[in-house]
Amino acid sequence: MKGLLMINLGSPDSTSVKDVKTYLDEFLMDGRVIEYNYFLRWLLVKGIILNTRPKKSAAAYKKIWWKEGSPLIVLSKKLFNKVQKKIEIPVSLAMRYGSISIRNGISELVEKGVNEIIVLPLYPHYAMSSYETVVEKVKSECKALFPNLKKTVIPPFYDNNEYIDLMAQNIKKNIKGIKYDHILFSYHGIPESHIKISDITNNHCLKVADCCNTDSPAHSKCYRHQVFTTTELIVKKLGIKKDKYSNAFQSRLPLQPWLKPYTDYELKRLAESGKKRLIIITPAFVTDCLETLEEIAMEGKEEFLEAGGKSYHYIPCLNDDSKWADVISNWVKEKV
Repeated sequence: MKGLLMINLGSPDSTSVKDVKTYLDEFLMDGRVIEYNYFLRWLLVKGIILNTRPKKSAAAYKKIWWKEGSPLIVLSKKLFNKVQKKIEIPVSLAMRYGSISIRNGISELVEKGVNEIIVLPLYPHYAMSSYETVVEKVKSECKALFPNLKKTVIPPFYDNNEYIDLMAQNIKKNIKGIKYDHILFSYHGIPESHIKISDITNNHCLKVADCCNTDSPAHSKCYRHQVFTTTELIVKKLGIKKDKYSNAFQSRLPLQPWLKPYTDYELKRLAESGKKRLIIITPAFVTDCLETLEEIAMEGKEEFLEAGGKSYHYIPCLNDDSKWADVISNWVKEKV
């Protein structure tokens, strides 16, 4: 029997500094998030970041935390419940980091008689720090505990027609009646080094002129190409003109170059260039979380208005939208 394992990012168990520190420790010590060798990663994370960042992050989580708990966890559970009602095979929900572990998610399915899991990383785009780390964690847990368990992984859905249609509908619904000068697509940032590491050709990404628009097998694992593709497909579906939208990358760590332009810089540039009424959307996320609710919906708005902007509208993620549950169910039924 087959079963579905839905996997999202994860969240601290609470907004306490202790719980946030525990979560950040697991997250940042992942070699696919910070690709330094173990010793350097240990020095950076445990020697520097975990001595300063947990307190700041805990304060940020408190700003967006719901009575029911972490928005990402609450919304993921609601989506999971809707998907379970739409398909006949067992479904389990797991997180890459935190207490709702992938190991427990797999174990739940096996206990229900599942001998083949359909894995759905809830990331539209391929990146070693998101999609890849989920897939590799599933493989390692299966190898250790369930070596005979078969696995089918749903690929990144950045250009899937159903996903693009739903994203376009979500934008259209949320901007109805709103006058705007510009739409900013803000994607989660990754280090440029990750783009080069993921390049299966070793000679294309960030090495060839206009590499994202030059056909290459590297695009199958190129986050930068895939996010640009998502934007182009969405704006084409909505009929948005070239001068009315742009891309940017949010959430970065110091010490190395990340994908540009940076969202905070772009917010200031747009406001100062006369784009006073802004719509902002975060298509790298399917579920609202700290990076969308605090960093973009709150901090981004403050930065834009302080730079001279007049209106700022954040478009929510797909979250537990029933149509999103329908799309996931359709993908699963194709695999059963």
